[in-house]
Amino acid sequence: MRKPSIRRTCAALAAVTSLALAATACGGTTKEDVKEEGGEAATAGKADPNAETKKGLTVGFLPKQVNNPYFTVADKGGEKALKELGSGYKEVGTSSGTDTAGQVSYVNTLTQQQVDAMAVSAQDPGALCTALKQAMKNGIKVVTYDSDTNPECRNAFISQASADDLGRTQVRLLAEQIGNKGEIAILSAAQTATNQNAWIDIMKDELKDPKYKDVKLVTVAYGDDDAQKSFQQTQGLLQEHPNLKGIISPTTVGIKAAAQYLSGSKYKGKVMLTGLGTPNDMRKYVKNGTVEAFELWDPAKLGELAARTAVALSSGQITGKEGETFEAGAMGEYTIGADGVINLGRPTVFTAENVDQYNF
Repeated sequence: MRKPSIRRTCAALAAVTSLALAATACGGTTKEDVKEEGGEAATAGKADPNAETKKGLTVGFLPKQVNNPYFTVADKGGEKALKELGSGYKEVGTSSGTDTAGQVSYVNTLTQQQVDAMAVSAQDPGALCTALKQAMKNGIKVVTYDSDTNPECRNAFISQASADDLGRTQVRLLAEQIGNKGEIAILSAAQTATNQNAWIDIMKDELKDPKYKDVKLVTVAYGDDDAQKSFQQTQGLLQEHPNLKGIISPTTVGIKAAAQYLSGSKYKGKVMLTGLGTPNDMRKYVKNGTVEAFELWDPAKLGELAARTAVALSSGQITGKEGETFEAGAMGEYTIGADGVINLGRPTVFTAENVDQYNF
């Protein structure tokens, strides 16, 4: 793997491991069916790493939710990279983070518009499969970023970091803050979100370690990446679990809403909160003592890598096969892992000591 370009903090994080989400059938299709439909585009043909980078391409970005600050930053990173590469950018998407039918419709629209590639953050691992396979059958390269589909439904997935890294480090951050003792809860996004569920599974596995014998996960709540609902879910968690000592929210919308509630309540500084958030959203909550530490990767770099991967696929420099490498501009060289997964790098832990060093 290449050397991560993201600035590291002094926080020690777990070693990066490959994200390998279990591949399940898309709408009942088998792997052989996918091959016949062109869904195995990820490994079709032979890569030519020396092929000329194509210009004048159109890459459509379909985030999990438009007007979400996190995806706005990520997609702007993609737009900037495409401009540098001499290709065009467009963004489409739903205003709801749980409108899978809307996402399917936008995939079909991008296919009809004959874009060269699309970068998709999936609300559901299987719901988009039929539409994405049709896109690939029409010669469109499909990259997922932030939240994956089933592996056979795209060419490559840009992972924020390994699922193992993200799941375990969030538990470790919270456990340290509560002294490895007490009831905790998880405030997630949508119940179908691929990345959220992968991280939560690993969090539960991490909690099996004997060192967490006095830490009890009492519930997983879902705020659907809606600020008001996440705020209300935080309030509900504290009412239903009066002995709650901490909350993990692996979603930028959720952690901000939870911090907003805690900061104005009697629980401020008593119920600890960590998870995945942006420095700009969380800065005031770190400075006012509501949050001690949280983590994230640079979403702009995630979007940039998605764009560069889409162009590399469209140029024939890679096919999505494990072991292939490609240059991603100033970001350096990347290697494609198992199931077409490309890890951006390790996340950064943000605290009062370093949060002002970042602006996203």
